[in-house]
Amino acid sequence: MKKVRIIMGMPIEIEIVDSSAQTALEAAFTYLVSVDKRFSTYKKDSEISRMNRGEITLSEASADMREVFVLAEKTKKETNGYFNICRPDGRIDPSGIVKGWAILNTAALIRNSGHENYFVNAGGDIAMNGATAEGKDWSVGIRNPFNINEIVKVVHPRGKGIATSGSYIRGNHIYNPHTPKQELKEIVSITVIGPDVLEADRFATAAFAMGKRGIIFIENLSGFEGYMIDVEGVASMTSGFKAFIL
Repeated sequence: MKKVRIIMGMPIEIEIVDSSAQTALEAAFTYLVSVDKRFSTYKKDSEISRMNRGEITLSEASADMREVFVLAEKTKKETNGYFNICRPDGRIDPSGIVKGWAILNTAALIRNSGHENYFVNAGGDIAMNGATAEGKDWSVGIRNPFNINEIVKVVHPRGKGIATSGSYIRGNHIYNPHTPKQELKEIVSITVIGPDVLEADRFATAAFAMGKRGIIFIENLSGFEGYMIDVEGVASMTSGFKAFIL
């Protein structure tokens, strides 16, 4: 059973290999809508918007908000400041970590409802488990950032999380916190495979902000692999990435 809905401004696809998964699907989408209502910087009544207006403080915020802030600070330290939810204009925007966090939680909801075979994809942040309806490993296509209708690599994450950060769909929405006024031009996408989708997502965002040095950062991270495409269309991959290529 598979459905796609537009949430968080993007199509979110959830497939659960079970004909009786309707309740689990609805619960998953309901959860994602609640995340969008809380964390969207585009909704004036969201919790993050209220924080940015100074109407509530972090100590007054929800447990979910405090958890995301802790994760953001942890990621900032682990990436030498290349991940930072504080925008140059002073606003707080946790979008770079919320999507992976929400997909990880959605996967947990599906598992806890008794379903072991599933695939959740939100704009390239993907959590999966088990097998397809045909009993095969789930596969993920990495798009050509210069032609999004073309797949340049097909990978089998085998239950691990995968996330792609890039500028080819949403434009230059990621920036280097150390030089926020300087446009990122060296690379156009980086795909990261990690222990789970949250880990892959938070480090993919930071690696993209690092430019060409991002793939070296991923290479040195234990348990992570990456695939980067630069502005010239040249691809680079970490030493262990080939193990996931179909």
